[in-house]
Amino acid sequence: MLHNPRYAGAFCFGRTRTRKRPGDALEVERLPREEWTALLPGAHPGYVSWEQFEANLERLRANAQAHGADRRKSPPREGPALLQGLAVCGVCGRRMTVRYHTRQGQQGPEYVCQSEGIETATKKCQTVPGSGLDETIGALLVATVTPLTLEVALQVQTELEARAGEAEALRRQRVERARYEADLARRRFMEADPANRLVVDVLEAEWNETLRALHDTQEEVERRRAEDHLVLDEERRRQVLALATDFPRLWNDPRTPPRERKRMARLLLEDVTLTKGREIAVGVRFRGGATQSLTLPLPLSAWQLRQTAPAVVAEIDALLDEHTEGQIAAILNERGRVSGEGKAFHAILVQRLRRDYGLKSRYDRLRDAGMLTLPEIADQLGVATETVKKWTRHGLLRAHATNDKNERLYEPPGDPPPSKKQGSSLSNRRRAREIAPNPTNEVQCEA
Repeated sequence: MLHNPRYAGAFCFGRTRTRKRPGDALEVERLPREEWTALLPGAHPGYVSWEQFEANLERLRANAQAHGADRRKSPPREGPALLQGLAVCGVCGRRMTVRYHTRQGQQGPEYVCQSEGIETATKKCQTVPGSGLDETIGALLVATVTPLTLEVALQVQTELEARAGEAEALRRQRVERARYEADLARRRFMEADPANRLVVDVLEAEWNETLRALHDTQEEVERRRAEDHLVLDEERRRQVLALATDFPRLWNDPRTPPRERKRMARLLLEDVTLTKGREIAVGVRFRGGATQSLTLPLPLSAWQLRQTAPAVVAEIDALLDEHTEGQIAAILNERGRVSGEGKAFHAILVQRLRRDYGLKSRYDRLRDAGMLTLPEIADQLGVATETVKKWTRHGLLRAHATNDKNERLYEPPGDPPPSKKQGSSLSNRRRAREIAPNPTNEVQCEA
């Protein structure tokens, strides 16, 4: 029903050719429309119009391209991959299939050439990420459908119409010439003496030959006239120019489903050839023969997309001079900083980033500044470690936290160092130590 012209109101004959094979077997061959014996559209009322029938055949041919030996194209489907069915491998020339990966709740396409690998049990030809590629092709299509390009297209259309008119005039001249030769052959045949059978047979053969030539010429003219329906009226021209505003609006509308975007892309694109190397080479072939070449950088890998910003790493490096990892996480969260995965900071994450980027730990920084451990300062002062802790709590010694576990390093005791004094409270000794001059501290303050 879908392929039979009778349902569109046309009379046809000679759609198939039957041949007898050895063994009384019959072979039925379907012929193309050009080889049918007769095709008369509008011979009787049909279920659908002839234009709808032709559109259905075009849709069927487009859908059938997904099957068979070539499988170069496929009909548009629901997925977001814009080049689904249009992507061609630039290495082997086969059609590329589509895979989808879900990242952060969104589907991302990936174009894969694997048909030969499946058939021969070898590795895939190439895999091309499609997220940035689809955006680039979409921007190219929107930039292509502009008032300037459409005006140029209409000018080219006008030139084609003029050339089509010239070709039509030449074809009419060929028909007139063939008709004149047929009339001349007919007059020769009619004026011949019937008694001279040899001359009559020759003239009759010439007449038949000219009639066949006239018929073939007329058929060719009708066929070419049907192919050269290039004339555009003013209404069609206005509609074409309106595409310059309607197409970008429809393309960028978030309510437009992916399948409709694919159908719009197929109206403009023939195919897109992809070759992946150090960069992605894109060869765009438009309908009508125009081509355009693009070069895109390779998209970042997954670990690069999840990498923390260098500015945040530098900020962590600076904060390690004065703060522990837990304090740094709180400061970064107050400043609104996030990790490469878009998450808030915590002490373990800051510690992992410090190790991954080779940042010097706070313990090493304090040791490089001359800080002492608890046993070292206790041995230097000749007191017990508990005494050092007690003096630190009362301000006689200064300590700096190395981590969030309350582990500390101590500043050198200075000159004079604190000591045990019988009958003197720790608070009085602290005030006396703060009043006592310290040349070393004064130099440090001046520096």
